[in-house]
Amino acid sequence: MSTGTGSLTALQDCGVLQQEVSLAEFTTWRVGGPAQWLAEPTNTDQIPGLLQWARERGLPVQMIGAGSNLLIADGGLPGLTLCLRRLQGSELNAETGRIRAAAGEPLPTLARRAAKAGLQGMEWAVGIPGTVGGAAVMNAGAQGGCTAEQLIGVDVIRLSDPQPTITHISRDELAFSYRHSALQSSQHLVVAAEFQLESGHDPAELQRRTSGNLNHRTTTQPYKLPSCGSVFRNPEPEKAGQLIESLGLKGRAIGGAQVSELHANFIVNTGDATADDIRALISLVQSEVNDAKGIALHPEVKRLGFETPD
Repeated sequence: MSTGTGSLTALQDCGVLQQEVSLAEFTTWRVGGPAQWLAEPTNTDQIPGLLQWARERGLPVQMIGAGSNLLIADGGLPGLTLCLRRLQGSELNAETGRIRAAAGEPLPTLARRAAKAGLQGMEWAVGIPGTVGGAAVMNAGAQGGCTAEQLIGVDVIRLSDPQPTITHISRDELAFSYRHSALQSSQHLVVAAEFQLESGHDPAELQRRTSGNLNHRTTTQPYKLPSCGSVFRNPEPEKAGQLIESLGLKGRAIGGAQVSELHANFIVNTGDATADDIRALISLVQSEVNDAKGIALHPEVKRLGFETPD
């Protein structure tokens, strides 16, 4: 794909590349300032050209997916923000249990499709409002399951390559641990992932189990207000939500950000929260728990655009 002016105009005309776009609608917290440039590629062929275009102009590049585990600063993001939520689609083999999915494929969609095909292993993912790419990077998990258990490899584009091309990385190279993978500290853009599930199971039973997991999450977690899901990693054997609740922090608020009264490991946007409100409330909870319990809570949330790191 050429990176000349004609290609730039074409990308802008079809809505793939836009300038000064608010990122609040691109995060589940509904906060965040504008992207200097925002690109939403609809196929992987567009990505190398976009990266080359940004490199020629000296623009930094950030990647986002569904924005469900993300806090973007009120000042927004400089350079090019690549949002892969429109990069969707999956191929499923009901006989072998193999699934290949694009990075922007929603996890709930994939979980339901797998269950319907009698493939066991992704029932836990139905309530996670994220994408396949984000799940691979963060080793997303719930209901006792996690991405690393089924993932067998990812296709990535190395941002440092002079001519960006797609490379495959196997699971053994990803150094998975609790809510972590080697992809978090690398310059790799995940464009697709492959999973191995168990075939031959009863679709009706898997769909019942999947629906049960979703019902449990929606009744025990605050789905009616914008949030990012769980804010803190569990400091095993302790649970972050129980620690926060034990200190009476449910309902504590800074500006429009509030510790959920339903689940203490959620911070919700009650209507007019800013990213600074949320960041301040995260810091307050960390301080209170550390002072009272001597336990350091580490956020699961990825934070972008803040001048000073946490």
